[in-house]
Amino acid sequence: MVDLANDYLELPTAAGDKIKVLRKSHPRARRLRLTVTSGGARVTYPEGTHPAQVVAFLRKHGEWLERKLDELSLGSAPPALKVGAATVIPLRGETTRLSWRDGAYPHIELNGDRLVLTLPRPHGKATLPAARALLRSFLEAQIRRDVSRYLARFCPELDRAPTAVKLRPLKSLWGSLDTRDRVMLDLALALAPPAALKYVVVHELCHLRIRSHSRRFWALVETLYPEWREQRDWLRIHGQALKAELTRLIHS
Repeated sequence: MVDLANDYLELPTAAGDKIKVLRKSHPRARRLRLTVTSGGARVTYPEGTHPAQVVAFLRKHGEWLERKLDELSLGSAPPALKVGAATVIPLRGETTRLSWRDGAYPHIELNGDRLVLTLPRPHGKATLPAARALLRSFLEAQIRRDVSRYLARFCPELDRAPTAVKLRPLKSLWGSLDTRDRVMLDLALALAPPAALKYVVVHELCHLRIRSHSRRFWALVETLYPEWREQRDWLRIHGQALKAELTRLIHS
């Protein structure tokens, strides 16, 4: 059980421990929000939220919360990308091992749950930038493969289509639509589950019909993708970690 007797909730872990989470209602909050800092964990929610909703929200994200607190307590951040050093990355929502191999020419391939970077020797100053370029191209290809399917499915229903789809790292947004009907998507979405990418694509395509975030807009999103709320919430919880991971992979 989660203790609701005071300002802290106690969330039991699989190991039999308890995580204390500070709970705070906020008059301007529109949704449940879970944050983790060096000061601990905190859940914020709209005034009037039923305690059972808060409990269910914490249980749903218990594993993520435990992992983030462990990372902070150990002071562990993902290691910097280093030529020849294997690491683990998220890819399409799955944990994937990134490994290195010597070869005649640079290339990258996905082999089961392993992403293999092949680079020629000798390794010099240009090797790591070449690896980052390969990673970026690979992530772009992953997104474009999925996006092409989503466009084929949803554009006929909307009777609209974007004039272009562009990919690049975005600081805060996941996607946007400009005045020329060009869709911009965050490259970090290649690291997220395909369902999250699907939500962002549907969101931006719906703006081709309705430019605002009015009730009509959200009703249209609901019609095309009823599960959109779950994916939006997933991105809100895990998004910053994904953006940081993308920076680690493709930026020096």
